Amino acid sequence: MTQATLWASRADNGPISQPIDAALEIGAYETLWAERNATFKTIAEKFAESPSARPSDFVPEEVARAAGIRVLKQLREKSGARFDVRIHGEVDYPARLRNATHPIELLYFQGQWELIANRSVAVVGTRKPSPEGVARTRQLTKKLVQDGFTIVSGLAEGVDTVAHTTAIEAGGETIAVIGTPLGHTYPKSNRDLQDRIAREFLLISQVPLERYEAQDYRINRLFFPERNKTMAALTEATVIIEAGETSGTLVQAREALKQKRRLFILNSCFERSDLTWPRRFEDEGAVRVRDYDDIRRQLVG
Repeated sequence: MTQATLWASRADNGPISQPIDAALEIGAYETLWAERNATFKTIAEKFAESPSARPSDFVPEEVARAAGIRVLKQLREKSGARFDVRIHGEVDYPARLRNATHPIELLYFQGQWELIANRSVAVVGTRKPSPEGVARTRQLTKKLVQDGFTIVSGLAEGVDTVAHTTAIEAGGETIAVIGTPLGHTYPKSNRDLQDRIAREFLLISQVPLERYEAQDYRINRLFFPERNKTMAALTEATVIIEAGETSGTLVQAREALKQKRRLFILNSCFERSDLTWPRRFEDEGAVRVRDYDDIRRQLVG
C-alpha cells in the first residue's frame, strides 16, 4: 500500500473529506471475518444495521491494529508493495456495489482503480468451454472493446481467461475480480496473466487473507460464487457464453437479474437440450443473443 491514510467522504457527512486509517480498517475487516460463522451475509447484515459504520466501529482498536500489522506484512510479502484498498464511504467507492445482495465493505486491489468508473460488461462462463465457445468469447469480447466497454471477468480458466486475454490483445481494458486474496493465484496457470492485470489494468479481491489461509481449501471454494455477485454489481451487464446446469456462473445470472442489470445469454446455450436454465432466465428477463446487435441495441442504442 502506498499510503497509510486514505481520504474519504462519507455519505452521511456530505462532501467534507475525512481521513481513513487504512491499516486500522483492514485489520478490523479481517477481524470481523475471524468471528465464528462469519460470512458475507452476516457481515453485510451487521453493516445494514449501521449504514454509516466502518469496520473499525465493530472491533477494539488494539485488536484491529494488531491484525492490520499482520495482514499488511503478509500482503506485502505475497503481492509486493503495490496494493491498496477501497472502503465503503470513500468518495471513489462505487455506489453501485450497494446493489449487491451482500454489499462488500472493503475491497483490496492492485492496478488502476480509475478503471472502475468505465462502462463495463462482464463476460463469463464455463471453465471448460467448447472450441465454439472459445471462438464466440473472442468474437464478442473484441466487439465489446470496439464499442468502448471494459471487460470484467473472474480470472478462472476457460471463458474468463479468454475474455481477459482477448480484451488485452484487442487494445482494450480489463478488470479481474478474483476468488482468492491478493497474492494467491487460481488457477496457477494464470499467474502471469494475473500479474499483468495487476500491473497494467485492475485486479480486485474481497477475500479476507487470514480467514482464507486458516481454513480448508474446500471451504474456500465458497468465495468464488461470492465474487460473481460483486462482478454483477460492478458492471452494467453480464454476458454468459456457455455454462452447465450447476455452474457458478448462474450465481451471477441470478444476481444480475436481481440487481436490475442486463443479462445476455448466447443463443447456443438455448440450443442445448440438456440445459434448462437459459429459458428459465429468459422468462425472468434475460435477453437471448443471436448476434452481437442484440447486445449492442441494449447497451449502445
